[in-house]
Amino acid sequence: MRLVTWILTLGLLWPVGPPPPVIVRGWQPPPGPYAPGHRGVDLAAAPGTPVSAPAAGTVSFAGPVGGRGVVTLTLPGTGAPPLRTTFSPVVPLVRAGTPVRAGTPIARVAAGTHCPVSCLHWGLLRGTRYLDPLLLTDRAPSRLLPVGPG
Repeated sequence: MRLVTWILTLGLLWPVGPPPPVIVRGWQPPPGPYAPGHRGVDLAAAPGTPVSAPAAGTVSFAGPVGGRGVVTLTLPGTGAPPLRTTFSPVVPLVRAGTPVRAGTPIARVAAGTHCPVSCLHWGLLRGTRYLDPLLLTDRAPSRLLPVGPG
């Protein structure tokens, strides 16, 4: 299955909101695995804001990374390796191994971020490859497709 097909079958929600949050900073993929870039999107969210699972999955990590709280959710049925979505900086409300449904509170936004305003950093990966998490929403970037003869 292609990524678009999985996204349509997942019934994804925004991790913060409603309404859909303001995007403070968009995805800027790095040119290489160790090059600078922005490997996710930053969503405006005040400290203490609940973070909900955007889809059903299993919490594969909940704890500190580099001094910030992180939750990683693995999405079943999304291919091999499966899609994983990450959230930081957060205070986890769940433990690794916990299965969750879409909309389940999994964390709260923690104070102190790399954003000019308080935010939630939302990432998406397949294996070690970072993807644009907006592909999981109704705000996915538009793409022009070729038009056949006619």
